[in-house]
Amino acid sequence: MERGRIAVMGAGAVGCYYGGRLSLAGQAVTLIGRPALVQAVGQSGLIVEEGGQRRMAHPDVTDDPAGVAGADLVLVCVKSGDTEAAARAIAPHLAPGATILSLQNGIGNADLIAQVLGRPVGAVVVYVAAEMAGPGHVRHNGRGELILTPGAGAEAAAQRLSAAGIRAEVSPAAEAALWTKLTINCCYNALSALTRQPYGVINAQAGAQDMMRAVMEECRAVAAASGVALPGDLWQKVLDVAEQMAGQHSSTAQDMRRGKPTEIDALNGAVVRSAAALGLPVPLNNALWVMVKLAEKAPNAAATG
Repeated sequence: MERGRIAVMGAGAVGCYYGGRLSLAGQAVTLIGRPALVQAVGQSGLIVEEGGQRRMAHPDVTDDPAGVAGADLVLVCVKSGDTEAAARAIAPHLAPGATILSLQNGIGNADLIAQVLGRPVGAVVVYVAAEMAGPGHVRHNGRGELILTPGAGAEAAAQRLSAAGIRAEVSPAAEAALWTKLTINCCYNALSALTRQPYGVINAQAGAQDMMRAVMEECRAVAAASGVALPGDLWQKVLDVAEQMAGQHSSTAQDMRRGKPTEIDALNGAVVRSAAALGLPVPLNNALWVMVKLAEKAPNAAATG
């Protein structure tokens, strides 16, 4: 892939982290985000905080979806609930040969974007803990590797990301990796949001591991019925998250704290919908999904999330 422009549609924590890293590596990057981000980055640049150090990136920034025009690599990083709208917004402006990647939580986002656009879209499994510490300030809290599904442009995109110091690989096991990440998110995200606790505290609470393991087994059953075999060491992967990112609050918790809609429909909610279509019971995933949906409706959700 020639080094053309990279567009990031949905410059929240994930989009700003990877867009910032690419910009710091000398890539031409356009961030497409909300007006507060546009103002902050336009005036002073994007602060990328990592390992206790702050670096200032200077990507282009806009709130106009037409910012994808001319980009040969487009990273879609919007919340899952905004996927269809974002795809329709960028559709008229995409270059014919652009590689489009979905860096989003949950499953099915890449397929939805591809359906709207009428062209292939690659799914990417994102393993990163990041948060917006303020407008124009992204803070990295752990990990950062990407796993891309095979497809046109995937290898070139992975090489381009790797050249910027981002661990990226193309793997035929990416679909199982997507389900694995979904399962881990189902174990932690709702609990973190409902209890306002980070992963390490949740993992240390008596009884929490039993609950998370039961959530995991529900997800495994749904994945298996969908034709996806999850790894035998999945439970260890769940535990590893609490060890590697003990102080991290889930993205669901961060959204609730800020009074924003969460992605719970794309996490535990996605498992509930898939299970219903397959005739499988998933009572714990259903309970977590319902409780977060109710918590979102609370008048003081922003204060207590």
